[in-house]
Amino acid sequence: MKKYIAIATSLGMGYFPKAPGTAGALLGMLIMFFLNKLLTLFDFSSGIILFLDLLAIVLITLIGVKAIKKVHEIWPHDDNKIVIDEVVGVWISLLFLPLNFYYYLLAFAVFRVFDIAKPFGIKKIDEKHTDWGVMWDDILAGIYALIVMQIIIKLL
Repeated sequence: MKKYIAIATSLGMGYFPKAPGTAGALLGMLIMFFLNKLLTLFDFSSGIILFLDLLAIVLITLIGVKAIKKVHEIWPHDDNKIVIDEVVGVWISLLFLPLNFYYYLLAFAVFRVFDIAKPFGIKKIDEKHTDWGVMWDDILAGIYALIVMQIIIKLL
């Protein structure tokens, strides 16, 4: 059970006393930024980096849902300590962004707005109370944040 708790809490970020979802999303954003920066330093092409980002999103989504299912055996549905979904959601919001820390910070903030406010069907998914629902509402928030970020980049 310890490994599932470690995954579901994103290595303990879910235990932050205030705003654990924000802490989990911030960790996710920092991991993605620094990994992409490292891959760039080793001359990986943007196409390969995008592929690796997408692969990470898919793998962590699948692993995360399994961990969520396991911790639901001991914790209430979508307990505040479960933040792996925020990691996946923020990663989606970062797709296709230039490797610029300020863009990543802005995407993080836009994602959190969608994740907290839960507009445009996000709340409906969140109310499903399923293991996948825990993940899907953040995936949708990430998709909305991705769209907003792409519009912002096009306008700049």
